[in-house]
Parts: sequence; C-alpha cells; structure tokens
Amino acid sequence: MKTFIQNIRQRYHLKDYKFSLVALVLTISVIGVFIVGSAQASSQGKQVQGVILGVIAMAVISLIDYEWVLNNFYWLMYVVNIAFLVAVLLFGVNTNGATRWLNLGFIQFQPSDLTKIITILFYAKLLSKYEQAINHMRFIIVSVVLMLPSLALIYKQPNLSNTLCLAMLFCVLMYMGGLSYKFIRTVLVIFVPLAVVLFIIVIQPNQPLIHQYQQNRILAWLEPEKYESEEAYQQLNSIMAIGSGQLTGKGYNSDATTSVKNGNFISEPQTDFIFAIIGEELGFVGCCAVIILLLLIVIDCILIGMKAKDTAGRIICAGVAALIGIQSFINISVATMLFPNTGISLPFISYGMTSVVCFYMGIGFVLNVGLQPNKYQ
Repeated sequence: MKTFIQNIRQRYHLKDYKFSLVALVLTISVIGVFIVGSAQASSQGKQVQGVILGVIAMAVISLIDYEWVLNNFYWLMYVVNIAFLVAVLLFGVNTNGATRWLNLGFIQFQPSDLTKIITILFYAKLLSKYEQAINHMRFIIVSVVLMLPSLALIYKQPNLSNTLCLAMLFCVLMYMGGLSYKFIRTVLVIFVPLAVVLFIIVIQPNQPLIHQYQQNRILAWLEPEKYESEEAYQQLNSIMAIGSGQLTGKGYNSDATTSVKNGNFISEPQTDFIFAIIGEELGFVGCCAVIILLLLIVIDCILIGMKAKDTAGRIICAGVAALIGIQSFINISVATMLFPNTGISLPFISYGMTSVVCFYMGIGFVLNVGLQPNKYQ
C-alpha cells in the first residue's frame, strides 16, 4: 500500500487534480439525493448508497492510469459488455414488460448503463490505435459492426431510449476520432431523408419496425389531445407540474395534494420524470440551476480533454461529456414533451444506483486524463 501511494505521488501532481469537476458532480448529486427523497422517500437511502459507491469508484479510477486500462483490457471490456447484455436477455428481470436488469442477489444491475462507459473506453483505444485509418471505409465498417451487437441487444430488451443514446454517443466518438467532414456530410445527406421515411413508416398502422407501445408514445407526442388519458397522460402532467412551479416553486417536499408527486399523476417520478419534481418544487430557478450544473460538468470535461496528452484521453473526455449532455437533453426533452415519452435517467439526479455509479466511473476516467496533461500545450 505504501509503495502504491508513493507511485501515485511520483506519477501525479495534486495541482492537476480537477477539484472543480468533483465539486460540480457532488453538488448536483446532493440535489439529486434530496429530490429523489421528495419524489419517493423510500428510495433516498439507496440513492445515498449509490452516490457513496460512485464517489469511491471515481476516486479509485481517477488514480489508475487510463492508458494502462486501455492497453490491457479494452477487448476484455468489450467481451464482458456483450456477455452482460446477453445475460440480460437470458436471465434478466422483467419489469413492466421490459427486461433490462440482472438480479445479482444483493442488487439489481442494469448493464446498459455500463455499456455506455465501456463503449467510450473501447473506442478511445480503437480510434487512437488506428487513428490514421479512421477515414478508410474498411475501418469505418469494422467500427460500425463492432457497435451493432450492443445496439441490437439493448434494443431487444426493449430499451429504445438507451439504444438511441448509445448510437448518438458512437457518432460523437467517431467524430472525435477524426472522421472527415466529407464523410459526415455524405452520411447526413443519406441519413436525414432516410430518417424522415422511417418516421413516416413507424406512425403507420401495423408497422413492423417498433413495438406497439412505442408507436403509441410517438402518436401521443404528435397528437396529445387524442391520447391525453393514455400515453400522453404522464407528459401532459409533467408539463403542468413544471409550469405550476412558476419562478421559485412550491417548496421542497411540498405536501400539496395537487402536486404530481402526492396526487400520483406521474408513475416513477423519482426516475424518468425527476425533472418534473424539480420544476414543481424548485421552480424555474431550480430547473435552470440543474441545467447550468450539468452544462458546467460537460464544459469541464471538454476543457480537460483539450489538454489531454493523447487522442485516447481526448476521446474519453469528449465521450463522457457527450454522454452526460445527450442523456440530459433526452430526459429533459421528454419531461417537457419536446420528445416522445421514452425512459432514460437524468445524470447524477435520477434514482438508480447503476446509473449513478457508472456516471461517477466516467468522471473518474476524465479526472485521470486531467492528472496527465500535455505539458507542451
């Protein structure tokens, strides 16, 4: 242990440790603990446990050389990730028609959350190792093929929101790896019209591409007045809750019988619709505070990545920043009905030990990148 501490002191300098990022993450996590406690008091204790485990994981990972992890374990991480996702389909716990969790006895674990972190680390190594070949069609195809199993297995659970989040994360990683603008333009020219066609198809009766409940959510988003007592019910109540909070909210842990929490107008308010609780109880000020904190975390990750000593470090930081940004955007967009209803957690705030710990793991890797800055910049 003494030798380990000495090695850390020799390798790293305390002045390079990004305490500003740690402070931001801890601040938003504390807000999350209180909001989860207000939304569902019985979940607050587990949320505290998740934050404590996350902080420990972050601290330990931040002192482990990310290069060593990538060089020795990137293929192992890929295989373990696929194994976990296959195990979910074979042995997973089914809740509300979805099989997304593994019961480990002492805890229920959602592998799709870990998939995002592993994807960032795997492609950080892959793209940095073959940096000169990234614009070769063969390498692009191989990269996409390697991504497909994770996307397919998560979609199969079914978990469309995390599938889309992971797909967008993959695009960011490829861009950060050095994908040419010419190729990106070509993909957009093909993809945008294709996306429009697919969207038109999925809203048609008896379409074969998505589940019926997923189609209903899209239709409810397009025409909420026709589905206000069914699929659009939660989102409409979420909007009313956020609006009713006005500037400063109704107060933390409000006991008003008309609140979405006390009136049971939204199911599982401690997870997917946690932003509605923030809006109702803390108002516009509270919503802005949470969004600003998330934005500052994203910016801090990007700034650390800009000073990274290598491509892998930059991709790790950009990947974690993108993951937090994408997932926050989807969650808040669903709560405000900018997007169709799809379940995904709000980083560091929504209830869920796996989600919280995995985000802290990502921050741990960013901190380690920050401990090894490029001294010549």
